[in-house]
Amino acid sequence: MSQWSQVQQLEIKFLEQVDQFYDDNFPMEVRHLLAQWIESQDWEAASNNEPMATILLQNLLIQLDEQLDRVSQEKNLLLIHNLKRIRKLLQGKYHGNPMHIAVIISNCLREERRILAAASMPVQGPLEKQLQNSVVSERQRNVEHKVSAIKNSAQMTEQDIKYLEDLQEEFDFRYKTIQSLEQGDKNSVLMKQEMVMLQEMLNTLDYKRKEVLSKMAQVINESDVLMNNMLLEELLDWKRRQQIACIGGPLHSGLDQLQNCFTLLAESLFQIRRQLEKLDELLTKLTYDGDPILLQRPHLLERVNFLLYNLFRSSFVIERQPCMPTHPQRPMVLKTLIQFTVKLRLLIKLPELNYQIRVKATIDKNVSTVSNRRFVLCGTHVKAMNMDESANGSLSVEFRHLQPKEMKSSAGSKGNEGPQMVTEELHSISFETQVSLYGLTIDLETSSLPVVMISNVSQLPNAWASIIWYNLLSKDSQNLGFFNNPPTATLSQLLEVLSWQFSSYVGRGLNSEQLNMLAEKLIGQQISYTDYQLSWAKFCKEHLPGKSFTFWVWLEAILDLIKKHILPLWIDGYIMGFVSKEKERVLLRDKMPGTFLLRFSESNLGGITFTWVDQSENGEVRFHSVEPYNKGRLTALPFADILRDYKVILADNVPENPLKYLYPDIPKDKAFGKYYSCQPNEVSRPTEGGVKGYVPAVFIPISKILYDSTDPHSPSDLLPMSPSVYAVLREHLSPTVIETALSSPYSAD
Repeated sequence: MSQWSQVQQLEIKFLEQVDQFYDDNFPMEVRHLLAQWIESQDWEAASNNEPMATILLQNLLIQLDEQLDRVSQEKNLLLIHNLKRIRKLLQGKYHGNPMHIAVIISNCLREERRILAAASMPVQGPLEKQLQNSVVSERQRNVEHKVSAIKNSAQMTEQDIKYLEDLQEEFDFRYKTIQSLEQGDKNSVLMKQEMVMLQEMLNTLDYKRKEVLSKMAQVINESDVLMNNMLLEELLDWKRRQQIACIGGPLHSGLDQLQNCFTLLAESLFQIRRQLEKLDELLTKLTYDGDPILLQRPHLLERVNFLLYNLFRSSFVIERQPCMPTHPQRPMVLKTLIQFTVKLRLLIKLPELNYQIRVKATIDKNVSTVSNRRFVLCGTHVKAMNMDESANGSLSVEFRHLQPKEMKSSAGSKGNEGPQMVTEELHSISFETQVSLYGLTIDLETSSLPVVMISNVSQLPNAWASIIWYNLLSKDSQNLGFFNNPPTATLSQLLEVLSWQFSSYVGRGLNSEQLNMLAEKLIGQQISYTDYQLSWAKFCKEHLPGKSFTFWVWLEAILDLIKKHILPLWIDGYIMGFVSKEKERVLLRDKMPGTFLLRFSESNLGGITFTWVDQSENGEVRFHSVEPYNKGRLTALPFADILRDYKVILADNVPENPLKYLYPDIPKDKAFGKYYSCQPNEVSRPTEGGVKGYVPAVFIPISKILYDSTDPHSPSDLLPMSPSVYAVLREHLSPTVIETALSSPYSAD
């Protein structure tokens, strides 16, 4: 079943989550019509490979053309219209930046997998519940409503200013007319009536001035409350969601909505500012004792300017955190002399600012780090913000060619000499610019979330652990001394984040049973894991009991194994994976002989093994586990083929495949048949004389079990041999030669 078919079967609450991340950037109609084709492409790789992304975009448009031909024959006018519009939209948006659509589709597929994983969990984790409540909060809807109300109020005040201007012009005309009359005419009854009329007009002017100023003060007050009590809180929520998304959590959204609110509020405040300038013009033409404009305007203008300063400073955000294109799912881990990308956005989108704001990038500016290492940024570190590069037309800038370079230490030391490891050193990338608009000059500065600098890719796993721990437990973007005294994490929160590592990186999260096994691995058996506080050292620095590696290194090796060698089997749920030896025996004990399950090795890094159950002649239940297969072995032969062809030879030298049913009772070929690379009968027989004078060579990977041996048996981990290969060997080799080969020692690595 395709991933999209699984998505369509979700409950409505999960479908609403899916609906949130499909928009004009990647319409859901395209996802639906091209589901299988989209899922068969490597969008993640294309997001960092422009030629590949260009080809995929071209193929996507070709696929849409084929769909157009199909629906044209069906004469579905509405669908034809929508597909033509979508095709034109996609071609126009991504023709100059095909990697952007690859990023979008990759993120959408990843988020679908995360939602599918969440739907399969019996209970949502605490972090995800909190985030979802925030996304659909009443406050978010109130912000949008109040911003629209402020915009309308500013527009209404504009009409009041126009009325006030017209009224003052009429007063000025009448007053100047009276002033031009002769002295005798001024004493006439008609003139006295006109003077009374002028006084009434002046009173009306004074009232209207006070009324306009009062309305403007109300708009300013509402803007102040909205910005400080609601809008900035929404921005903080978005930043927190961004942190969680960076470590594998739900994709953050809502930045476009925030941009709309910031822009509307800025436009309203600039409108009020222009209205205050208009009042100043009216003041120069007419003033009097107790003039409210003279008394109130300076204070109101100061407040408007102050709000605009703060609004602009808050609107300068990191839209996409620093990330190496080679490791898109490991953001904030940067390698020296390797390019990384980072994208910034100004949430106040005004046409006057297009190409007018130049942003400069620096590293560790005015920040005291705990590291002896110092870095500089090489590459293009000054760029202008514009509305042309982003598909959604936002005012943004993306740095794509920055490289961190380590500076030589004058003291001759390298790295950190304190108790911290290099992968615990946190650094900050800062960005600064200046906005000049309508007489205002505003300095802007923002910083990335803390990054970890590595010099060797072998440091990546521990560096990523630091990023996880920091963003799980800290909301402060400048707490670079975090690992001087790292706080503990609640085990329930950490387990949720560990599940995210699997759902985001390898397409399927962990269920409660798998998470319980990880909890036992970390802290041993407990009555309850909910409130247990786990230390940073226990997670990433202390070796597991009796092992030469930490918990995190063990888990990261499993992620790498899944990603590179057994991904389809993992996504389809055929690998139980995290189950202890004791638990697997409980599960298999009452099952049919030949029932097996797949689990990750607890004693070997990046290893997977299988255990099956059978019975002796007297009915005794027996369990057999092969030595774990690591990535070296799986590079040579696909794991599905190993399961298909695996053989054991009993004491009577009869080869047999003991694997019949995947736990609980799925026929092996039904579960894994679609993953087999070829059928056993496709193995060719050796030809006389071999090829080009060589005798064909084949591996003879067979496990031999001697039940009558007094020594405990330990089956070797051998590469599998298909039935046809074994038949060929029996035909060309004597039983003695085969027996000799089977008796030879075989080491795992």
